[in-house]
Amino acid sequence: MIIDTVCRFCSSCCPIEAEVEEGRLIGARRKSFLEPDKRLTCAKLAAAAEIVYSPKRLTTPLIKKADGTGFREAGWDEALDLVVAAMQRHRRESGSQSIAWLRGMAADWGAPWDYPNRLMHAFGSPNTIGNGSICFVARDFAHSYVYGSMAFPEAKAAKCIIVWGKNDGNTALGAAEGIHWAKEHGATLIVIDPVRTALARKADIWLQIKPGHDGLLAMAMINEIIGNNLYDADFVRQYTVGFEKLKQVAAQYPAEQVADSLWLSAARIKEIARLYATTKPAAIIDGNGLDMHREVFDTTRAIAMLRALTGNLDQPGGDVLPQPIPARNIQLKERLPEGTVPITRDYSLFNTFSETWGNQVQGCVVDAILDEQPYPLKMVVVQSGNPLVTMADSTRTRAAFTKLDTLVVIDMFLTETARLADVILPASSCFEKTQLNRASIRNNPMFLQDAVIEPVGDSWPDWKIVFELGRRLGLSEDFPWQTAEEAIDYQLEPAGVTVADLRVHGKGLRIEELRYHKYRDQPFKTPSGKVEFFSKRLAEAGFCGVPFARGLGADPISFADQSDAYPVLGVSGSRDIRFTNSQYRTIPALLRNGEGCVVDIHPEDAARQGFVDGDRIRIETPKGEIEMPARLSSTTRPGMVRIAWGWGEHDPRANLNTLTEDEVRGPVSGTSTSRSFMCRLRKV
Repeated sequence: MIIDTVCRFCSSCCPIEAEVEEGRLIGARRKSFLEPDKRLTCAKLAAAAEIVYSPKRLTTPLIKKADGTGFREAGWDEALDLVVAAMQRHRRESGSQSIAWLRGMAADWGAPWDYPNRLMHAFGSPNTIGNGSICFVARDFAHSYVYGSMAFPEAKAAKCIIVWGKNDGNTALGAAEGIHWAKEHGATLIVIDPVRTALARKADIWLQIKPGHDGLLAMAMINEIIGNNLYDADFVRQYTVGFEKLKQVAAQYPAEQVADSLWLSAARIKEIARLYATTKPAAIIDGNGLDMHREVFDTTRAIAMLRALTGNLDQPGGDVLPQPIPARNIQLKERLPEGTVPITRDYSLFNTFSETWGNQVQGCVVDAILDEQPYPLKMVVVQSGNPLVTMADSTRTRAAFTKLDTLVVIDMFLTETARLADVILPASSCFEKTQLNRASIRNNPMFLQDAVIEPVGDSWPDWKIVFELGRRLGLSEDFPWQTAEEAIDYQLEPAGVTVADLRVHGKGLRIEELRYHKYRDQPFKTPSGKVEFFSKRLAEAGFCGVPFARGLGADPISFADQSDAYPVLGVSGSRDIRFTNSQYRTIPALLRNGEGCVVDIHPEDAARQGFVDGDRIRIETPKGEIEMPARLSSTTRPGMVRIAWGWGEHDPRANLNTLTEDEVRGPVSGTSTSRSFMCRLRKV
C-alpha cells in the first residue's frame, strides 16, 4: 500500500510516498517534478526502514538506576509520574521558571513546537527554548525586520540564482533539483561559499569568500547597485523607507575598499552585483552558512535588502513572500504570570519578533545552569536534541548538564545527552506519528505528515508525551485532545481545514491561489507597512538602523586575536546528506565505516607540515582539542581546513564543538561564532 505523507528525518519536510505492507514500513520515495530516473536520491530516506526498525531504537522508557550505574526499563506511568513529580518539586522550591524545555530540530517547528510551549506556559514557565539563534530563525528574524516575513526563492523559474552559504545537494534535495533545472534551462548560477562544494563546481561564478564576512559583500553589492542606478527606482520610491540612509551607509563599503578583506577581487564583486541587478527574475537562496556567525542578523538584513532594491521581491522567479495558513495560536503565552521573564531576556527583540517562534538563544540555558543568570535552572527537558554534541563549547555544555538537578530526554536513540538523563522517554519516528509541520503552516500548499505505521515497541509520538504530561500536571482543560487529529483540527479551525481534508488531498492542499506582488494591495508586515532599509525599531533599541552602519566590529572569526598561536582558519564541515546534525550515525547503511569523519587539508599545507592522506591529526583551539584522519583536498584554500561536523556522537574524540566558543554573542540574535575559528594542527 502506498500512503502520502511527509518525511521528517531532516528539516526539509519532503512530501513522500511511503510503502507499507502488513503494517510494516517497506520503503519510501520522495515526490518531485522530475521524472523518477532524474531525481536526486536521499540516503536517509533510502534507509528509512533501517532507521525505523533499528535495534538501537529506544522502545521503552528508561529510568536512571539509584546507584547511577545505568538505566532500568520502566512503564510509562512510572516514568511520567517521576517527571511530573520533579516539575512540581522544582516549582515549589525554586519557581516554575527554574524548569526549561530545550528543543532540538528533530521534531519540527510547527505544532510539535506549539505543544511544549503550551505546556510550559500553562505550567508557569517562559523557558521553552529552541536552537534558532544558530539555525534559520535568526535569518527569519532578519527577513521579518526588512519586509515582514521570510521570503522563499522560486529558483526553478529564476534567470539568475545566487546561492549564498548553502549546499542544497546535502540538505534540501527538492530545492537542489529546482536549481539544477533552472541552470540547465539557461539560468546563471552564482555560488558564494568559502568551500568548493558540489554546487560551487557547477556554478557559472564561484566566490570563495572569507568565512563570516558575507555582510561586507552584501553592502558592497548594494553600493554598486545604487551607485550605478541599477536599482528598481519605482519600487524603492513607492514601497520602501530609509533609502537615503542605506545609500549613505553602503557608500562606506566600495568594492575596492572591502575586496581584500573578503578574499575577492573588486571586479568580481561588481560583476555579480550587476548580474544580479540586471538579470530578471533573480533569486537569492541564503542558508545555514550565514548562521553560527555573530553578524548573521545584519548580514541577512543586507541580503534581504538586495532583493527589494532590485525589484525581485514577491515576483515570479524571485523571492516570494509567504501566504500563511490561518491557524489558531495555541501557545497560551498570555497565561504566564505578569512580570515573568525568560532566561533569554537580554534578547527581547528576538523573543518577540514572531507570535510563535518564542525564545531561541539556547546558550542561555547553559548560562542559567552554570552562572545562575538571570536566575538558576534546576531542571531541563531536552526534546529531539543532543546539546552535548551540537551546542557550542561542548566542555562547558557538558559541565552545565552534569550540574542539573533533573534532566529528562525525549528521543528515538540513546544520545550522548541522554546518557546523563534521569528519565528517558522513547519517541516515535516521523512515520509513526501524525503532525502538522511548520512548512505546512507558513505557506500554501499544505501537506500532512500522516502516520503510516503504529509506533515501534512502546515508543510514543511527541504530541502524546506532551499531552499526557499536561494532564498529569493538572492541566486537563488545556489538553483535552485524545488524538493528534483532534488537536490539529482545533488549530486549523480558522482555516476551515481538517485532517480529513488533508488526507483526501495527499498531493497537497492549497486553500489560497498563489499570488505575487501582494504589496500592491496589502502593506508589508512592518511598522511602516513598507520595506524598511532603515529600521526605527532597531535604532530606538540602540542597534544599527541600517546594517553595518557602525562597521563590521570585532573580527567575526573566533580566536582571531590569537592567530599567532593558532594560525590556521578552521570551518565546520558540510552537512552530509546521510545524516541530520548528530543523528543516524548508528545506522550501518549510512555509516560506511565512518566515512566523512575527516579534516580536509589543502595539499600545499599538508606538504609543508608533512601530513599524508589518512594521518591522524590533532586540531586545537583555546577551547580544547579533537582528533580526525586527514584527507588531502583542494575544497578549501591554503591556510584553511574544513573539519567534519556532527561526529561527536559517533566518536567523542571527533566532537567539533569541543573547539568552539559561546562567550561572545551577537547583541540582537544572541548568535555566537561557532562556524569559523582559528586553530592549529599537528600529527598525533
